[in-house]
Amino acid sequence: MTRIRGNAAFQIERSHRHQKAPVALTPRQLEILKMIAMGRTNREIAATLRLSIRTVEVHRFNLMRRLNVRNVAQLLRQSLRLGLLSRNFGGR
Repeated sequence: MTRIRGNAAFQIERSHRHQKAPVALTPRQLEILKMIAMGRTNREIAATLRLSIRTVEVHRFNLMRRLNVRNVAQLLRQSLRLGLLSRNFGGR
């Protein structure tokens, strides 16, 4: 077993501490995220999933808050970067 001395141990420990934990989304949030990526409106998502439009709005808000973004373009870019969506998520 190799021991790390001096500042090297501190730097390794510090780098692990600053890594982001993976973003965990619920199955419903992933489902809504995929529909957003397909270009569906809140109304279309609500009708498809038999939810109220307000419930879809809340899911979308929570997705954006959890991924720390302000608009749909950022939401999709961040989702791709984190591997929550594949590059060929499809269209309408």
